[in-house]
Amino acid sequence: MIEGFLFVLTLVTALGCGLIAGVFFAFSTFVMRALAQLPAARGIEAMNSINVTVINPWFMLAFLGTALASVVLVIAAIVEWGEPYAIYLLVGGLVYLAGVILLTGRYHVPRNDALATLDPNAPDAESQWNHYVRTWTAGNHVRTIAPLASAALLTIALRVS
Repeated sequence: MIEGFLFVLTLVTALGCGLIAGVFFAFSTFVMRALAQLPAARGIEAMNSINVTVINPWFMLAFLGTALASVVLVIAAIVEWGEPYAIYLLVGGLVYLAGVILLTGRYHVPRNDALATLDPNAPDAESQWNHYVRTWTAGNHVRTIAPLASAALLTIALRVS
């Protein structure tokens, strides 16, 4: 049975996963759609502004704090390996780390960095912006599903314990 610190950590991590899933869900379902409806130059400027302002203590606490907690849960799963909840902690933690942290670093950050160098008034800015919105959003759908799945798995871990 999950007790004490591990119970609290699992619960807080599940909530963090849900919070991050909600942020990504908002981007996938309406933020990017709204930005795509703006003229390319304005959409590019708005997204670049979002990419700068997202680096703030509150978001980073939720985003990276949940990652750190996921690492601890993966380690706890290995230590507690024979317990019925261990597999859920392991997979839940790994799904967050791969589907959120790794995907962000390898897929979204490079696209955001490239967008930051794009001249919004360049002749091909509109086509590059349209491509960015399409590919960034497709990857973001995965980033939405991953923490939601992690939250579900961690919740199941609490239940099966």
